[in-house]
Amino acid sequence: MKWTSALAIYSLFFALSAFFVLPFHGRKGSDDEAPMVKGQDRGAPAVFRPGRILLQMAIVATIGFVLYYAAYVSGVVDPNVVSGRA
Repeated sequence: MKWTSALAIYSLFFALSAFFVLPFHGRKGSDDEAPMVKGQDRGAPAVFRPGRILLQMAIVATIGFVLYYAAYVSGVVDPNVVSGRA
C-alpha cells in the first residue's frame, strides 16, 4: 500500500471517528452549575474542549486503522475482492 493510500484511509477513519466520540460529550449547559450565557441553547455543552475531542478521535482512528492495516497485510482484506474485480 502506498503511503498516500494509507493517509487517505486514515483520514476517513479520523472523520468517521467523530460519530463515535462526540455522543459521549453530552454534558449540557443546564446540567452544570455554570450560568447560562445569553443566547446559549440548553443542549449546548457548558465547556467545549476541542483538543480533548481531537485527541480521542485520533486514538479511535488509529485503533481502527491499525486493525484495518493488519487485516490488509495478512490478506484478509483483498483489494480485488473489495473493489469487485475478482
